[in-house]
Amino acid sequence: MDETVAEYIRRTVLKIPRDEIKTTLQKWGFLSETQLQTVNFRQLKDSISQDVVHLCEENSADIKQAADLDVVYNHVYPNKRMWSVYQMNKTGEETDFFDIKDFKKKFKRRLRSALKNVTINFREYEDNAIWIRIAWGTPYTKPNQYKASYVVYHSQVPYVFISASVLKSNVPLLCQALLVACNYHDIREMELRGHCLNSLKDIVFKRYSQNFQTYCPRPLPEKSVTPVSEDLRVVQENRREKERILRVNREAFGDGPQPKLEFAQYKLETMFKSDPKMDVLYKKEPFRCLVKFSSPHLLESLKSLAAAGVADAPLSPLLTCIPHKARNYFRVKDRKSLLTGSFVSP
Repeated sequence: MDETVAEYIRRTVLKIPRDEIKTTLQKWGFLSETQLQTVNFRQLKDSISQDVVHLCEENSADIKQAADLDVVYNHVYPNKRMWSVYQMNKTGEETDFFDIKDFKKKFKRRLRSALKNVTINFREYEDNAIWIRIAWGTPYTKPNQYKASYVVYHSQVPYVFISASVLKSNVPLLCQALLVACNYHDIREMELRGHCLNSLKDIVFKRYSQNFQTYCPRPLPEKSVTPVSEDLRVVQENRREKERILRVNREAFGDGPQPKLEFAQYKLETMFKSDPKMDVLYKKEPFRCLVKFSSPHLLESLKSLAAAGVADAPLSPLLTCIPHKARNYFRVKDRKSLLTGSFVSP
């Protein structure tokens, strides 16, 4: 086995938490269960990695098997990477029968026609997801296995999730190969990216529970009030207010957990109104600014604002509709401003 292959396998094993190494290697499937039983997974990770490399040498592992282990690792720990969402489009409404063999053949042929030194790995999973790993080289150098790009594509769905390598110049080649393999005509990057791959899927596949805000203030019905103590009235009022906030939050965010987004930003363009006598604005030019929101779990944080008493309920629809707006690059025009938004993770 080549020394570079052995070193790559060793480094990949070292990235895995020790308690998960055996399970990850079992998912890899390259080493037999009998071979894995010879490894002491309670020893130091460096010793475990050396034992795994020795077993891989017995099986004559090459770079394809080593790269496949990296695919398994990234599938188990997808949040280690930054993912961007791309949307593909067709000119008509025709639907094509998806053939995985034809998809792989077209993808590899297109990519290798533009760049010879490239390593491509495919791995299929139960949720119809195809994971593609691409290690890029140059016309004069071998592929860099440590700076690979990843693609996650669900068949018959016009969305693809890409974790690009450092070289941004490779992204157009990758997009062209996807268009040819998937029989689409154009592809564009959406204003949506983050570390949590499953949350990005929930947003574009509409798998989360969120209702559109329908709350409108309504006058309370008149009731005959019987004399009660002031303390009891305060308790009843607080309870009614908490129930109202819960109801409004449920209408705005739904009952289920929110997709995990870490960052959102709005580009604001608005006109100021001032007294002509004050002569504050000499020219009627719009004021532009960028409003940013960040949190380890932005949507859950927004959902908790009203319940914590930090903000009034209901929240602005511009905040509660973030997952819906994140699916498309959008422009929202109202009486005062023009908003364009993008949703990313830092």
